[in-house]
Amino acid sequence: MTRGRIECALGTERRAEVIAATGTWLHRARGLYDHPLPDIPVHFDLFGRSAGMYRVRGKQREIRYNPVIFAGWYAENIADTVPHEVAHYVVDMLHGRRVRPHGAEWRGVMASFGLVARRTGDFDLSGLTLRTERRFAYACPCTRHELSATRHNRVSRGERRYRCRACGGELVPAG
Repeated sequence: MTRGRIECALGTERRAEVIAATGTWLHRARGLYDHPLPDIPVHFDLFGRSAGMYRVRGKQREIRYNPVIFAGWYAENIADTVPHEVAHYVVDMLHGRRVRPHGAEWRGVMASFGLVARRTGDFDLSGLTLRTERRFAYACPCTRHELSATRHNRVSRGERRYRCRACGGELVPAG
């Protein structure tokens, strides 16, 4: 899907509504917890099967949403995904990074929001074109294997070697 089609998947007005809903849940969290919760950047650049993601890189925090999934299941994502990701942010700010992503602290925040703590949405994504990772053919003395693009790149750069679980032979690119 090209960038233009992704931009059209969830229009400007709906994006503004999602950002506003994120702010509303953040405002609610500020009222529930005596802890500073600064505004957080919201991006619509997530792909694949995840509707949302809370991400920390260094000191940068952000919430990412999948515009294609939001466009297809808008009401469900406003009701479930937005508070789900805000809850991850709240847990990170209150407890730091050394807690389980969907552990007791996260479930507690979801309960304080008055919501059921569910880990994943229930969306039928069969009709959507989702990005899949390319597979590469490898072989060992006993059979053929498929390695993900990530593992293939590690082998190509000489960073890793992989072995067959059955025979213990090294996996080499199949010619």
